[in-house]
Amino acid sequence: MQSAKIELKELVFFARHGLLEEEAVLGQRFRVDVVVTLNPSLDLSLDSPESTVNYVELYATVKEIFTQQRFNMIEAAADRIAARVLERFAKIISITVTVKKPSVPVDCICDYFAAEVTRCR
Repeated sequence: MQSAKIELKELVFFARHGLLEEEAVLGQRFRVDVVVTLNPSLDLSLDSPESTVNYVELYATVKEIFTQQRFNMIEAAADRIAARVLERFAKIISITVTVKKPSVPVDCICDYFAAEVTRCR
């Protein structure tokens, strides 16, 4: 049995997600990772766009949700992306979305806080 994945790594989007009023007003950059697992019955040896998922369309779906909606919680953003991708792309059997928030409103030194959601059919 084959296993095939498509990964979109370190996508950067400016958005206004977060609970605090300052986050809604100022906004910030977020980083998003998306990993999808394709249906193992796909014949990738055909080397044809019909035998896989168009990653440009996948990216457009992620960008649309993340930048055109506002979320209080990055968990909700990750979950909405995962749900919409599974609705839109029948050839995907699972998806993991990680939303990284580098500018956290916490008195700490860190790279980022993150939330990760995995959904399967």
